[in-house]
Amino acid sequence: MAANSLRAGSSYGGAVPFRSRDGLSTRPGAASEEIQLRIDPMDLDDELTGLHHQVRRLKHVAEEIGTEMKYQKDFLEQLQMTMIKAQAGVKNNLRRLNKSIIQSGSNHIVHVVVFALICFTIVYFWSKISRK
Repeated sequence: MAANSLRAGSSYGGAVPFRSRDGLSTRPGAASEEIQLRIDPMDLDDELTGLHHQVRRLKHVAEEIGTEMKYQKDFLEQLQMTMIKAQAGVKNNLRRLNKSIIQSGSNHIVHVVVFALICFTIVYFWSKISRK
């Protein structure tokens, strides 16, 4: 059906109807519905060489991405191990601090309150004396 609508000379007044790019044209026969494709082998080789170089560059980029991904994965695993060790250290230190607070009792709060009262009274008397 598509071949019937594309007959040579049917809608183009005898002109070559299938010529859309270099290398694509109809055969010289007027009643023929066959298409002859002419491809310059040198152009095709150049295109294939260009594609080959692009594929090679993409391969190298993919290998670099893979190498960087492995490096980042190893780095993240080391960072994760470091964080686990740090968390364990903090947990042990908090446990020791809680034990020492329990053993020494809650006298440290009394000491802080007494120190604050002494500082307040010193500042109060110092302000009274400096006004005179």
